[in-house]
Amino acid sequence: MSMVANTDERAGREEPPDTEAARPTTEEAAEERHRLTAAQGLAALSLDAMASVAYGPEAIVLVLAAAGAHGLGFTLPVTLAIAALLAVLVASYRQVIAAFPDGGGSYAVAKRHLGRRTSLVTAASLVLDYVLNVAVSVTAGVAALTSAFPSLYGQRLWLCLAVLVVVTAVNLRGIVESAKWFMVPTAVFVGSILALVAVGLFRSAPVSTEAAAGHASVLADNATTVGALLLLKAFAAGCSALTGVEAVANAVPSFRAPRAKRAQRTEVALGALLGVMLIGLSVLIGRFHLQPVEGVTVLAQLADASLGHNWAFYVVQFATMVLLALAANTSFGGLPVLMGLLARDNYLPHVFGLKADRQVHRHGVLALAAVSALLLIFSGGDVNTLVPLFAIGVFVGFTICQVGMVRHWRLERSPKWRGKALLNGFGAVLTGVSAVVVTATKFTEGAWLIVLALPLLVLAFEAVHRAYGRIGERLELGRVPEAPRRCHSLVVVPVSSLSRLTSKALTAAVSLGDEVVAVTVTQPDAEGRRAAESLRRDWELWNPGVDLVELPAPHRALGAPIVSYVRDLADRHPDNRVTVLIPEVEPAHVWQRLLQNQRGAVVAHAVRRDTDAVICRLRFRLGPDRAPARGTGKAGKSATRG
Repeated sequence: MSMVANTDERAGREEPPDTEAARPTTEEAAEERHRLTAAQGLAALSLDAMASVAYGPEAIVLVLAAAGAHGLGFTLPVTLAIAALLAVLVASYRQVIAAFPDGGGSYAVAKRHLGRRTSLVTAASLVLDYVLNVAVSVTAGVAALTSAFPSLYGQRLWLCLAVLVVVTAVNLRGIVESAKWFMVPTAVFVGSILALVAVGLFRSAPVSTEAAAGHASVLADNATTVGALLLLKAFAAGCSALTGVEAVANAVPSFRAPRAKRAQRTEVALGALLGVMLIGLSVLIGRFHLQPVEGVTVLAQLADASLGHNWAFYVVQFATMVLLALAANTSFGGLPVLMGLLARDNYLPHVFGLKADRQVHRHGVLALAAVSALLLIFSGGDVNTLVPLFAIGVFVGFTICQVGMVRHWRLERSPKWRGKALLNGFGAVLTGVSAVVVTATKFTEGAWLIVLALPLLVLAFEAVHRAYGRIGERLELGRVPEAPRRCHSLVVVPVSSLSRLTSKALTAAVSLGDEVVAVTVTQPDAEGRRAAESLRRDWELWNPGVDLVELPAPHRALGAPIVSYVRDLADRHPDNRVTVLIPEVEPAHVWQRLLQNQRGAVVAHAVRRDTDAVICRLRFRLGPDRAPARGTGKAGKSATRG
């Protein structure tokens, strides 16, 4: 078992240049094929951020609507402030990628510069954000579908779970496979939004208002004044469009070499596209004097006003629906990598650090899918239940990351470090204020769950870390162990009948141990006594040179008598090494396992739980079915019973 793995020594290490001496081997080249290019990374890791275009501007408009039509005039200034923060975050995460090429993003920064406990808070906030992103994205996508087809509204929970299964299955095939699947929907969505903005800029008035016709406006009748608090709430609400910006920095190891440069290019491309779309949509909101209405999204109104109520309108709506549903893929690309780093640092079970074929953190993918499914069931597939919980975690991560990078520049003191530190400090103030405002305004709507879940997750990380620490002390990891020595080996073989399986088991046992004893559990009823007497008689006739010990089972238990016998052997001969060799049949077909009596599993579980004996499960593989030879019918029956 590998324990503490120090990633700090590798953090900040530059990647080797692509030289002939550093040419990858065949295996490394095969692994590289399962990693991301910059374009694939944009498709696999940017869906969350891209999809936020559908609800970010609308979140701003809904807050400003409290000040009436005059308040909507501040949509563009608020969006420009968010775009400025986006530029700060992109610049910051480019530096994070360069300084921490092993991935981890905010967690890695906090671990290096702000201490262990702060890094765990960051990790917990990212875990919550990623999980909620899956649930929110899936429910939002299905909500778009049920808006187009109202008859499906009653089945929205099952539709959400079906979408989750599809996204999970694609990600289990590898992040590159998921990127290939999602490149087309991403390209269609980005292309349709950019086309919407470009066409709308050449129009002085809406082409169509059919989408909003007949829907009530949500503008406040008794409009409030536009004050600093209202603008701050609008800014904080619109910052939901920035969720997902950190995903690229968290998943740097998923990129092809040179990983850091590819990840940086992906981060810049993501920031540029997101900024252009947000600003463009906000300009059109002011140009067309759009008002939020019930039942129709702002994006749908913009598509209607810019492109007309025609096929292009439905392309935008369909692309938005698909991308919202698939935006969960960002979490599947980022969270398993983060969980792998936490597992390597002993804050999560080590199984999350394992990679399957195609460079997949399979256990992390499955765990994310399971928790997200529970959230979907809890919410009933209703996006409004989950949205208040969204984005708080990522703001906490943003703020801690920015503060950590300020400390990074102060310690490194590279050229122009003061300007970089000032930029990160300004970003920390903005994201910190946003985190406080969002939490305060959404506290009674469910944000209290996040406030409660963060410390609970940190406590869980600490508990896992302490458990691994105790295991390390018991195993004396890091110390020179005592020299191995030979001890007397005693092998116990449970049997229930005579068969070829019994012969194979005893052959293996006498090869493994200095002493071998066969044991059989006798049941107290008449049938059990007859079976024991028959086995004893057959054993004496067979005479394998191994003693048969009968163990009475007063309560018809199978494992308890064997456990008691093994304990007695260990007490009488503490220096002996006791091994329990359990013979089992491995059938030729998987479905035939249903025909087995599972005796071996019962005995193995009991011995493992209650003794320190070594457990050896001998598999006797059955070949393809053949017609039985003459005169072997009785033996065949015995083998089946064994």
